[in-house]
Amino acid sequence: MKFMLIWRVESDEAWNNLGEIDFDQMLETVGRFNQELIDAGVLIAAEGLAPAEEGVVVDFSSEPPVVTDGPYGETKELFNGFYLIRVDSIEEAVEWAKRTPMTAAGFKTEIRRVPEIHEFPQDNEWIKKERAWRESTGQL
Repeated sequence: MKFMLIWRVESDEAWNNLGEIDFDQMLETVGRFNQELIDAGVLIAAEGLAPAEEGVVVDFSSEPPVVTDGPYGETKELFNGFYLIRVDSIEEAVEWAKRTPMTAAGFKTEIRRVPEIHEFPQDNEWIKKERAWRESTGQL
């Protein structure tokens, strides 16, 4: 099964404390965790995100959609990065999440299962196209 581990910042204080972390130390801590995931054979992808101030939000509450610059309205809406892992159960995903380097007060790791293509109706035209694309790019 695939799971996404999403790093979330839940408070302004935690967000502000990020600036106090030594960047080289953070890279080493995250790098060691990444290596553990690689060595265990569970890592599919991992990415950090640029600051919210560099992003935009597309709001579909009206027609046409409204685009606004970041940052988002509340810190609790921010997430900083993610891991995509393949493990046997949500319990195993939880164990990996407990080991992520972002462990200070105000940080949370959300875990979401990522449905895989074989879970969708295989006779659907769009699923067939996606399956063909995944096979052509080596994803299946």
